Amino acid sequence: MQGRTSLQRRYTFTSESVSEGHPDKVADFIADSILDAHVAQDPEARVACEVLCKESHCVIAGEITSGATVDPAAVARRAIEEIGYLDATEPFNAGSVTILPFLSQQAAEIAQGVRRIGAERLEQGAGDQGIMFGYATDETPEMMPLPILLAHRLSRMLADHRRNGEAWLRPDAKTQVSVVYEEGRPVEVVDVLVSTQHRREVAREDILAFVRGRLAPDALGAWWHDDIRVTVNPTGSFVHGGPSADCGVTGRKIIVDTYGGMGRHGGGAFSGKDPSKVDRSGAYFCRYVARQVVKQGFARRAEIQVAYAIGVAQPVSVKVDTFDTGDDCAAAEFVRGFDFRPAAIIERLDLLRPIYRLTTNYGHFGKPGLPWEA
Repeated sequence: MQGRTSLQRRYTFTSESVSEGHPDKVADFIADSILDAHVAQDPEARVACEVLCKESHCVIAGEITSGATVDPAAVARRAIEEIGYLDATEPFNAGSVTILPFLSQQAAEIAQGVRRIGAERLEQGAGDQGIMFGYATDETPEMMPLPILLAHRLSRMLADHRRNGEAWLRPDAKTQVSVVYEEGRPVEVVDVLVSTQHRREVAREDILAFVRGRLAPDALGAWWHDDIRVTVNPTGSFVHGGPSADCGVTGRKIIVDTYGGMGRHGGGAFSGKDPSKVDRSGAYFCRYVARQVVKQGFARRAEIQVAYAIGVAQPVSVKVDTFDTGDDCAAAEFVRGFDFRPAAIIERLDLLRPIYRLTTNYGHFGKPGLPWEA
């Protein structure tokens, strides 16, 4: 059962990542770009933005109540250009994609539960009901599970190579890393899988040589060894990709965004949501608290769960699990000292800023510079 794998003597755990050019991540990045554009002008903006990308169309839908002046189509086009979809011969490209906005204001019944001013500000209610989780482990300096950390490095470095000389690479890619654990600790990487979009004339053997000779050793660092099984583009080629080939939708990479399956997930996506939505801010704060539990030595692994009712500030419940790696009672007592009210989270983590484009790609956790990683 997930959550008790530390009791198994030996097992292999696999996590995947995707690049910023993956269709779902394109949708996430557009949504977060629109969010940041509003928050930059109006920190109290209420944004719930969903995006769908397919072939020559990009659909933007949702609810936005904001004092900002934002052209969603222009923001989306700039985001697509920044990702790297510039090829005019492809249906999905920044220059000619048709952008269709379907946006209305936040429902009044929700707004009345999440708007508080003055002395009542800290009683701002949760923007929705639901459960959120945060996870931390001491197995890496980033307090992230090793499989997802390495998978993200592979994806991010693919994008770096694409922008810095490897012109045959294209934006769409997926990576996967398998790690052997013994007694709950990572001991060896055994498999690396890279599927990357590429120019038509590039041979699979050349891509394999690049991945095995440069990309994987750099990304894995001390975890690299010559006996790792490296698989590249297992179907043979990957020329037609991105939204030109596949539909991308906001919020479909929630495991990639979090812990690669190592920790639980409450089901709510992050991108396109302002911090009044506890799907996002609650999950960020749970990660922050889980990190503190591990840093303070209460456990080697920790997971925090919080639950909310819409329009209510105080959480329904807060729970900590140390997976038999520490003292649950002491950890629970420590966690009681944290204020999980949405407005208190927003204040503590300083979330009313345009920081959300920084979170979209290569995981929302384990990256320096984000306030919940402090």
